[in-house]
Amino acid sequence: MAFRILHAGDAFWRRSNQMSTLNTDLAKQLGAERLGTRMWRLEPGQASTRHRHRDQEELYLLLEGEGRVRIGEEVLTLAPLDTMLIEPGTTRQLFNDTEADQLWLVVGAPPEPVNTLEMSAEQLAELYPDGPKAMPPELGG
Repeated sequence: MAFRILHAGDAFWRRSNQMSTLNTDLAKQLGAERLGTRMWRLEPGQASTRHRHRDQEELYLLLEGEGRVRIGEEVLTLAPLDTMLIEPGTTRQLFNDTEADQLWLVVGAPPEPVNTLEMSAEQLAELYPDGPKAMPPELGG
């Protein structure tokens, strides 16, 4: 098949295993094999996991809201349609300390396994240096 379409109303959204953040795995639903792609909706007071990847580059595109992200120890604020690329090995965490939702599109390649329920203790420690449920200081962590 040369292309696939996932209509917005057909996308499956669920809460993440660790942080209960609403997300949809677009790549999985479209059958992508060499690319990981999700949309994340962070409600006020929520954060993604603080994590890093071994081999995957990730592109983050803020679609809605005022984006807040910690890269290493640096905190950045992004406006809608701002984009950033994060290299493998770099620790990152999205968080929402504002009053409105944030909607992010996150694209990564090559894909890496992300199901924390299937990871060994060693894998969890490598990818989640503070554990998979660590909140940023801005949200009381």
